[in-house]
Amino acid sequence: MSELRQPLPPFTRETAIQKVRMAEDGWNSCDPARVSLAYTVDTIWRNRAEFANGREEVIAFLTRKWNKELEYRLIKELWAHDGNRIAVRFAYEYRDDSGNWYRAYGNENWEFADNGQMHRRFACINEMPIREEDRKFFWDRSGPRPADHPGLSDLGL
Repeated sequence: MSELRQPLPPFTRETAIQKVRMAEDGWNSCDPARVSLAYTVDTIWRNRAEFANGREEVIAFLTRKWNKELEYRLIKELWAHDGNRIAVRFAYEYRDDSGNWYRAYGNENWEFADNGQMHRRFACINEMPIREEDRKFFWDRSGPRPADHPGLSDLGL
C-alpha cells in the first residue's frame, strides 16, 4: 500500500476537519504534483462533466485548471462525515487572463482508502462572474489561508 496520509479513516469530526483543511491548503498551493499525492494512484474523479482516472490524469487536469484560473484562492468547509467518507462545500475565486473575476461554489464527496489517500472524488460546481470589488478571499498567495481569515460560514457563503 502507498504511503500513509494522516489522518486515517474512520474519521471523527476533528480528523475530518483536519483532512478538509489539508485539502484546502494543498489546492491553494496550485501545485498539481503536490496535490496529486493526496490521491490514490488509481483515483477516480468526476469534476463537473470531466472524468479523471489516476494521478497522471489528475495532474493534467489541475495543470489546465490553474493555467486558466489565475490568482486562485479556495475555502473548503466540512459538511458531513461517516467512516471513510467526507462531504465538503467550498467556494473559490479566480480571475481569467482578461482580468475578469469569478467565484465558484460547489460540493464534493470524498471516499478514502485505508491509507488515508482519497480514492474517489465527485465534485459539483457552479460559477458566476463577480466584480473585483466583490471579492471576499484575500490572503498572500505565497501560503495557505491564514487561520484568522474568515471561512465560508463567516463570510455568509
